[in-house]
Amino acid sequence: MVYQNVCIESLGYCLPDETLTSAELEARLAPLYERLRLPEGRLELMTGIGVRRFWPPEMPPSEKSVESGQRAIRASGLDRQQIGALIHASVCRDYLEPATACRVHHQLGLPAECLIYDVSNACLGILNGMLQVANMIELGQIRAGLIVGTESGRQLVEGTIDWLNRSEYLTRDDVKLAVASLTIGSASAAVLLTHRELSQSGHRLLAATARAHTAHHELCHGGGNPSPGSQLLMTTDSERLMHEGITTGAATFRAFLRETGWSRAQISRTFCHQVGSAHRKRMLEALELSLERDFTTFEWLGNTGSVALPVTMAIGIERGMLASGDRVAMLGIGSGINCLMLAMEW
Repeated sequence: MVYQNVCIESLGYCLPDETLTSAELEARLAPLYERLRLPEGRLELMTGIGVRRFWPPEMPPSEKSVESGQRAIRASGLDRQQIGALIHASVCRDYLEPATACRVHHQLGLPAECLIYDVSNACLGILNGMLQVANMIELGQIRAGLIVGTESGRQLVEGTIDWLNRSEYLTRDDVKLAVASLTIGSASAAVLLTHRELSQSGHRLLAATARAHTAHHELCHGGGNPSPGSQLLMTTDSERLMHEGITTGAATFRAFLRETGWSRAQISRTFCHQVGSAHRKRMLEALELSLERDFTTFEWLGNTGSVALPVTMAIGIERGMLASGDRVAMLGIGSGINCLMLAMEW
């Protein structure tokens, strides 16, 4: 997919104030660690994640999605009446129905003719929303669109801690399936796309490449249909998911280079989905990309799901990581297995 008329006009994000370090998390897992004689410091050593953050209990995702959306709109200077589509694209949502986008649309004061709905695709939700809005802009259906999402990791992390401590017959191999759940954090992000004729920034979205390898859809699964009051749990075969995800990512990246016409040397900066240190190193090595040109936040935010990549890019922009003319690769790999890569010229 190649675009001639789409710009990434602005981004907005919010981060929680409450933090939980990996050391504090392990202290809460003392019964498990004592029972299985696990060494302290194991979690941060394995993942590279020192801290993750949580929203206040019972806070609906829409609350922070509204705030991130407001920040993106203000940063753009765009008249919100020109926004023709709103997509709420995180895993977390207020209810099964109505769409969480409904409350966000109302709170943001967007026009009645604005197309609104939710999209969910694990860690690729925001990128999928960007793809859909970009297609609508390129086809001339709308002039601008907003993609928002808020992920909340508290319920999953606390539920996993409680389950690990209560389950007396777990083995070390059983615990491995829960490690990914302990890396999850919380954050919120918004991305505003516009037609180039409306754009004040000129940050062009150039292309998108997608691949699916759904033979491995069972390597990570969570949520299901829990009964009222039950814990939210997720199981992940992290080693196989990493291996198969990187294999899918490498295939997608080869197609991405063909579609963009770029060489690896022409990519100025990469922003990737934030999983952890081992995943990042092996993925960039498989793609033959430099670690020095990549920017990360997982060390102090953890894995924040669908908002991880846009939040990381927004923070990288704030820190001056991009200059005019830079070619940027946004590299997303999510469970399922799905892969989506976007090309931008800053």
